[in-house]
Amino acid sequence: MALASPAAARQPSAKRRPRQSSPRAREVGPGQPPPELPLLPPPPPPTPATPAATLPDLGDQRERWETFQKRQRLTFEGAAKLLLDTFEYQGLVKHTGGCHCGAVRFEVWASADLHIFDCNCSICKKKQNRHFIVPASRFKLLKGAESITTYTFNTHKAQHTFCKRCGVQSFYTPRSNPGGFGIAPHCLDEGTVRSVVIEEFNGTDWEKAMKEHKTIKNMSKE
Repeated sequence: MALASPAAARQPSAKRRPRQSSPRAREVGPGQPPPELPLLPPPPPPTPATPAATLPDLGDQRERWETFQKRQRLTFEGAAKLLLDTFEYQGLVKHTGGCHCGAVRFEVWASADLHIFDCNCSICKKKQNRHFIVPASRFKLLKGAESITTYTFNTHKAQHTFCKRCGVQSFYTPRSNPGGFGIAPHCLDEGTVRSVVIEEFNGTDWEKAMKEHKTIKNMSKE
């Protein structure tokens, strides 16, 4: 049997590619241990899931509260607002109203028995501005802020606001009570007004009438 020559035995069976070393590895001299790699920071802890909104401890009233919410179809916030309004505005009713075209809508808490002022100053006489006065906290504009424009004159304290589309003034800021609103009773929706009392106010001599009147200047206070 013929034997392979020594040269043929030394030939590699396959060509090997030299192994690439990282730059850090090439810096290490022969016989030296490889440098320690920096430790990676530990991964951040997982963010805990946000707990679902839970009711406060209502005790024995929890079932009544949940039934009340479902029956009235209210969120927790809506149910709380309804109960707070009922408690804070005892003796008052919620009136709603707005302009003719419907662009401006509001709600206001006031008595079902309205005390109306019929002013005869130059502008109130021309536009028949009969109104009752409430604190600003009892008035809420539901929609139409972009549809409102304002007219002022003389002292510019009264803000005569009206709808830009239909021209109706359903509420305004009176000079007598700049911290409140004057509401037009004829712009309220039907069903919440029980009675109306009208008092004439001599706006042609405004300063004297304000000085002599006992209550009008305090009507916008809480």
